[in-house]
Amino acid sequence: MIKVGLILGIAGACRTDELVNLTVDDIEDVGSSLIVKIPNTKTKIPRIFVVTDVGNMLELFRKYLSLRPPHVKHKRLFLYYKAGKCSSQPVGKNTMGKIPSVVASYLKLPDVACYTGHCLRRSSATLLADAGVDITTIKRHAGWKSTTVAEGYVENSIENKTKIANQVLVGTTTSTITKTVNVSESNIPSNINFENCTNVTFNLNVNK
Repeated sequence: MIKVGLILGIAGACRTDELVNLTVDDIEDVGSSLIVKIPNTKTKIPRIFVVTDVGNMLELFRKYLSLRPPHVKHKRLFLYYKAGKCSSQPVGKNTMGKIPSVVASYLKLPDVACYTGHCLRRSSATLLADAGVDITTIKRHAGWKSTTVAEGYVENSIENKTKIANQVLVGTTTSTITKTVNVSESNIPSNINFENCTNVTFNLNVNK
């Protein structure tokens, strides 16, 4: 339950109550990924996110779902796991909210009690900000109506602060130039060999 909660919570920037209320009907397994729907949110904005087949995430979800007892009458996804099997009792908000503190304890991090259920949502936004994702994308992903919160994650991003530090202290930035060209065999240098290629992408980083 903890692993699946982490996967869905971080992948979808989910609030604790969104995970608690998630049902088996809200998740569609399309083979290569999971399509997850969050119909009821705090901001009244339904969200959809995808969990791709990275590592063994899909395998963990499918294994957890296979443990679901056939006699369970409700549709809630998360069930208590006891004595080597899932019970029919759904997981409550308090238990779901303790997932980050359980993980922090396992990792022997300090101040374990500070890791609340909201950490999953914060972690998702922070990872996006560190990846250089724009404010609009972060806002849509988390379902925020205002840009204020999303701007905070971008401003506090370690990657963003590192870029600013380089601009201030070194005076350099990294620019990305994208250009599409058609290359024929007649103008390819003899020391470059392309075989069975349809599309080729070159990434060039230029330091100014």
